[in-house]
Amino acid sequence: MYSHGSESLIKQAREIQESELQKFHSRLVKLLQGKELGHEAVDSLQRLHLILSATKYTRTLPPELQKRLQSLLSSPAEQFQVLSSAVLRETLPLSGQEVNYNQENFIQLNSHAAALQLSQAGTRADVSSLCAHLLRSLDSRQSEGPANPLAHTLPILNSVLTHSPECLTADHVTLLSKKLVDWLRYASITQGGGAPSGGFFTGPRSRQPVPIAELDGTVSGDFFTVLCVGQGFTEDQWMNVYSFSMLRHWLLTYHSVSSANNTADTATENMQGTTVSKYLSYLSSPMTSSVLSSPPANRLQLSLSLSHSFSNDDRSEVDGSVVSMVSATSSSSRLLPPKERLREKAFQYCQRLIEQSDRKAHKRTDSDLQKACLVEAVCILDCVCGEDASLVFRTFPCIKALFGRLSSDLSFARVLLPIAQFYLNHGEMAAVDCESVWTLVFGRFPAELFNNPFLAHEFLRFLRLNVESLQLRVPQYSHSFPNLLKFLAWDSPAVVDDFVDLLPSLVTAGTAVELLHTLLDLPCLSATLVLQVRSTSLPISEPGGRGLLSLDAFRSQSFRGLFLFLLRGEAGSGDTIDRLSTLHELLAETADWPRVVQCAQTVPVLLHIYFDTVIAVADEKLLAHLVQVMLERSSLLLSIPKYNKEIHRVFSCHLLRLCKLHPSLVVDQSHELLEFAGATAKVYSKEEIYTHVVWVLGEYLSASCDSRCSVSLITSCFETLEAVLFEITSSAPPPGADCPVPRVVTSLMSALAKLASRSHDLIPRVSLFLSKLRTVTRGGPVAWCSDEEDLVAIVTRGEELWSLLKAPGVAQSVLTPPPPVTTPQWHRDTNVAMPLRLRALTNLTHSQ
Repeated sequence: MYSHGSESLIKQAREIQESELQKFHSRLVKLLQGKELGHEAVDSLQRLHLILSATKYTRTLPPELQKRLQSLLSSPAEQFQVLSSAVLRETLPLSGQEVNYNQENFIQLNSHAAALQLSQAGTRADVSSLCAHLLRSLDSRQSEGPANPLAHTLPILNSVLTHSPECLTADHVTLLSKKLVDWLRYASITQGGGAPSGGFFTGPRSRQPVPIAELDGTVSGDFFTVLCVGQGFTEDQWMNVYSFSMLRHWLLTYHSVSSANNTADTATENMQGTTVSKYLSYLSSPMTSSVLSSPPANRLQLSLSLSHSFSNDDRSEVDGSVVSMVSATSSSSRLLPPKERLREKAFQYCQRLIEQSDRKAHKRTDSDLQKACLVEAVCILDCVCGEDASLVFRTFPCIKALFGRLSSDLSFARVLLPIAQFYLNHGEMAAVDCESVWTLVFGRFPAELFNNPFLAHEFLRFLRLNVESLQLRVPQYSHSFPNLLKFLAWDSPAVVDDFVDLLPSLVTAGTAVELLHTLLDLPCLSATLVLQVRSTSLPISEPGGRGLLSLDAFRSQSFRGLFLFLLRGEAGSGDTIDRLSTLHELLAETADWPRVVQCAQTVPVLLHIYFDTVIAVADEKLLAHLVQVMLERSSLLLSIPKYNKEIHRVFSCHLLRLCKLHPSLVVDQSHELLEFAGATAKVYSKEEIYTHVVWVLGEYLSASCDSRCSVSLITSCFETLEAVLFEITSSAPPPGADCPVPRVVTSLMSALAKLASRSHDLIPRVSLFLSKLRTVTRGGPVAWCSDEEDLVAIVTRGEELWSLLKAPGVAQSVLTPPPPVTTPQWHRDTNVAMPLRLRALTNLTHSQ
């Protein structure tokens, strides 16, 4: 795992003596007492961290050294912050020292010091106390500058919310919700630090406040958001950005907090319940909804004060003299409880972001920021609508307009996915038509963006999170598998885990047959997608100058239909291709392409999942059709090394499984099975599946399994297998083919013996063949078996069967035992002596 040099350093760190370690501690204390710390201090701290982390025992540092390290947490150099925090996390606190959460601990707070604080909080009470002091620090007015801890407090609280949300109380939720409302909605709208007005006198007195601008350069006429730009930002504007970054996480998880100490929320709700209900009915009215969803016009807003208290008398709404139209319309929101008020302000903030995203940004990075903020804004709107259904009707006009604006531009695909999520979650309540959304998501997305890895990840994650809802509400979902599988065909290693989870939801009685063909043709689809991408670029030729035949075929009109079928967008146009062998010939040179090979390696895994699922959803008629498909497609596969053998192995496994569950399938498909078993060439090319087909015929072609099994059917099967066995044991294999596998020969002999035991007229014919086989092998090596040990095994099996057939009654009982014999339950049968014997043996073996 480690290099030789690394292992040597770790070994030295583990074997350091205590005396040497104490000397090292003393030197480090003297070194850290200097005013300027250089490379020597960095090297010493790195060595100390290695010594502490290389052993499983937690060490205690000298008090003086630990104090020096704690002072480094506030160092202006982040390198020393990182090293001191890492070292202190590997040590035990001093004896009798408790985690002290006081105001001094937060004056120089940064993310590395916060990591140490959280690591020292060993109990839920400690974390809760830390949260309380963090929130108290938010309430205090701090001076601007690098020492201000506000910039680091929200990330710390977000970490607590991620790992231990139960440590936050209801009072904490109330306090933080109020602060988030202030930061989101009432941040300053002037640029931080002021901009020089020009001229000779450019001192602080001559600096005039410059308003915040939009991304297109115009002056902002509404409240500050993350999409506003300026030469500098004030403290409350940075907190606006931080608040927006954690808003969705907060909305999703603040329900997990403790319900204790919720007196503040309860009192607020009791005092204002009547008023809130009146305003909610007003806000949800159609007239108000149209006003709130309209774009802002002629909006002015002055800088609002950030000094708001945590008391119930929240006056943040009236701190500004002039407010925007949205603020005036929803001024009643200050009467809402903190959670509901936060939802209202989050709604307004996201509406404003959607409006700002329609502006033309001057920079490419700003355009990317617009898309990222759109994704987050739609997700937040989805969250608030999930908590408050009355917001759905106010939000849908905006979301619908946004979809209409972006749906024609696939560069906004990652924005359109959250919109689709919103339609899926709330479209039924709002009674809107979602057809165009699903046509875009399941149609154009996979067809045109299959080679976008970021979209593939987001899209498949969307499917996995909503698979049950999609099955119930979106009819296009189960029929879109030809399009969805393009992600798998293009980049199999990256998305195979997603399709392992998604494939069962795509298997239905109506799609089972076509889906099986599509899975088997997945390597062909992979090659076709590569050709599609290459055909749009310059002509590609091999180093020798010869062009790719498959690319020429892809561009040819005579073969265009074959490739268009593979690239179809939805199921229902046919099960498979009539000229499948022609397609395989055209794609023969693609068999060693990396994408095609990787795709072929995933098909057996998916086939196992497919058959496991189809057994639960298909009836016997459909299963009989699938047996027929397996027999046909075993000969129609793209020639990829090891691919055909793997597919045959999967087919063999599940053919046995299907026939064991439904033995009547053998009679239903007897014609196809006999046609397959009667082809001698398959003995040499498809020995795996051929052996299992022969075994199935010999095992389940019986009147005890299906009353329709007649003597004539048994005789017909016997004669077919007898002809094949006689042919392969009387001549050498065809040129270029190997000798038949011994398992094929013994399976044929066993199947003939089983069939003869059910129709005694056939016993002489089997006995004659077996006796001749023993006579022929005595003359020396035979052409159809090159290995002497295999030949001995075949002859031994023949003698066993010949001996059994001498007593037909015994042969039938041995070769085709009844169900009570194959599945014995003697240990449960009270009419036999086995349970008594088992109990006696149990009592003897157990100690008294």
